[in-house]
Amino acid sequence: MLSRVVPHTAKPALTKARPASVLTASPLARHATGYAFTRRSPAQEQARFSSGQAATTGSKGRKMPFTPRATAPVDALPATFTIRDGPVFRGKAFGANANISGEAVFTTSLVGYPESMTDPSYRGQILVFTQPLIGNYGVPSNERDNWNLLKYFESPHIQCAGVVVSDVALKYSHWTAVESLGEWCAREGVPAISGVDTRAIVTYLREQGSSLARISVGDEYDADEDEGFIDPGQINLVKRVSTKAPFVVESPGAEYHVALLDCGVKENILRSLVSRGASVTVFPYNYPIHKVSQHYDGVFISNGPGDPTHCQETVYNLARLMETSSIPIMGICLGHQLLALAVGARTIKLKYGNRAHNIPALDLTTGQCHITSQNHGYAVDASTLPSEFKEYFVNLNDGSNEGMMHKTRPIFSTQFHPEAKGGPMDSSYLFEQYLQNVSLAKKSQSVYKDNRPSQFMLDILSRERVGVEPSPLAGSG
Repeated sequence: MLSRVVPHTAKPALTKARPASVLTASPLARHATGYAFTRRSPAQEQARFSSGQAATTGSKGRKMPFTPRATAPVDALPATFTIRDGPVFRGKAFGANANISGEAVFTTSLVGYPESMTDPSYRGQILVFTQPLIGNYGVPSNERDNWNLLKYFESPHIQCAGVVVSDVALKYSHWTAVESLGEWCAREGVPAISGVDTRAIVTYLREQGSSLARISVGDEYDADEDEGFIDPGQINLVKRVSTKAPFVVESPGAEYHVALLDCGVKENILRSLVSRGASVTVFPYNYPIHKVSQHYDGVFISNGPGDPTHCQETVYNLARLMETSSIPIMGICLGHQLLALAVGARTIKLKYGNRAHNIPALDLTTGQCHITSQNHGYAVDASTLPSEFKEYFVNLNDGSNEGMMHKTRPIFSTQFHPEAKGGPMDSSYLFEQYLQNVSLAKKSQSVYKDNRPSQFMLDILSRERVGVEPSPLAGSG
């Protein structure tokens, strides 16, 4: 059936003191660029945060955005990290003066803490770093690149609920840095604890599985607080991190136009597409994409946090999309799981998940092994895939599924992150593979259709995420 041709008016063109650790049983904001932080005394910092003034400016001419959750940075206050029905770890607080709870998970990544902490897939989780020293290269500014995407972060705000480290660097050194890890966490309202035995924490989590936990600043552990643990697994976290209205990321001179379902998309996924010649229109996670797919050259489903079964609207829309359209589709991480659910497969919760930059995934079509970056607590049960799909990748550590592909149609997905910032780039070629599918699909059209974004679309749509602000998990679903 011939589809309607959409008019196109856009330009054509083809010193660190480590406290002792004791183990006991038992909203849309457009962020300015071109500014920087300057150093202030603790008293000045206290006054600035108490008055709610905007962030300071400095010699680099850049400014960090003010966040309503901000508190004065805490320094060496006693703090506890409590695992529900498990051990209590005592250390020192840094970051925000706040108490939080969430799901405790660990990452073995050696670098990339700014990217990890701003990854929407970590929403609601307390992130435990196995790397002993964190914060030594500080935190960069919220500078944007040529496509208006954040250069150093995966989203505008810290997404994890809290941070646990063995040793935090109070001083930092890096040419991109504008503030310390503690200053950043305080400005974002995220509590953190150092001086704890992260080896013991990780050992517990590996044996017992990802567990509910809390960080308490300045208070001793109180067993009565156990009832106050928030389980992010019961919350539709994707709804919290997804854009509330479509926005567009233009790639000047792009040949293709891709529709992306935002389940918590990382900036580098968008960059990986636009840098390869595809403009991207980003839709809310539950947008009925099957109703507009004829106006796009491909559909992409992003990563995101939480249990994929919370996204039943997305699953339904993807199923309708595959029934009514032959458009090329690619999914990453949560996008892979949602695509699998849409074709009738099942997902399972892993004991402690896979979060690292060094996980081997075997390509079952070529026999090649790729070192991959991962961040997920759920996986697809490959034994439930329908006959028209086959496994694409498999995890060589635990044997879990790492991808699937349709046997005849241009549909595939991966559990790992091919864009890998920070991390290995072994599998970045998958973006070229996806856009090659898009190109072949366009060439096979009986009537050429120019789907590039019109000037009208570029004028009326936002150029960044809409209505996405960090908020406490308690209070709403």
